[in-house]
Amino acid sequence: MSPWRMTRWERGNVSPDTDGDGDPIEPAAGVGTPERRHEALVSVQLGPSAPGSHLVEYLRHEPCAVDAWWIAADVDAVVRLSANSMTVLHRAVADLRLRAGVEVVEANYILRALDLSRPAERRDDAPVWAVSAA
Repeated sequence: MSPWRMTRWERGNVSPDTDGDGDPIEPAAGVGTPERRHEALVSVQLGPSAPGSHLVEYLRHEPCAVDAWWIAADVDAVVRLSANSMTVLHRAVADLRLRAGVEVVEANYILRALDLSRPAERRDDAPVWAVSAA
């Protein structure tokens, strides 16, 4: 089936340890390796006929929705989506438009997290302004 016509159930709204029919899945050869998650931050504006409660109720039942925030800016809310594949993630963004009744202003796909635990190291050829102020 085309990934653009997948239902929520087909996107993963089933128990992760079953194959969808209730039968347990056999462990894969790479058990123990971290699963790559694809994530996006999506800025949305409510449509003229879409109340905020409709968006909240939709996100409560959307399996890809991880977090959401009301924003005081040009957009009404920011939604964090997460999925196992980019196809599913793109579908979740499209579903926000089609089913939640909102206008997707911008979808930013997350590449990787920044490491904020270590101070930046100064290279000899780095300009002075590139050094941490701490």
